[in-house]
Amino acid sequence: MPLMAYQDFNAFKLFMLDVGLLSAMSELDLKALLEGNRIFEEFKGALTEQYVLQQLIASRTVTPYYWSAEKGSAEIDFIFQKGSDIVPLEVKAAENLQAKSLKSYCQKYQPKIALRSSMSDYRKEEWLTNVPLYAINAISENTFDA
Repeated sequence: MPLMAYQDFNAFKLFMLDVGLLSAMSELDLKALLEGNRIFEEFKGALTEQYVLQQLIASRTVTPYYWSAEKGSAEIDFIFQKGSDIVPLEVKAAENLQAKSLKSYCQKYQPKIALRSSMSDYRKEEWLTNVPLYAINAISENTFDA
């Protein structure tokens, strides 16, 4: 604590200012986006992470960070500080609820709350809470207390 003290400028992810700009710069064919084209599957994750980042930053109550294991075997899309707690947030583009990196992080650091955001409905499990992508702004509004 605080997370800012542990920033490593050698471990980072690049994002755009906006999901629309990311789509335009990548020259993503809108037809592929609307039809869910198999070619689009790889890029869907990047667009979803961009969307979540925009929502977190727009809240102005959460400063998102990125976490990766030292050996690169796991990564968490976003972690943020909430009071004296560190909250990991894994982002999934579909209803794929595999969260191996999040599980690994939780086993190692045992956070009070762990979040996953996906196309799946709200679900509170023993070790994590799934927040639907459409409700991601609820994270910054203290809806999911640690």
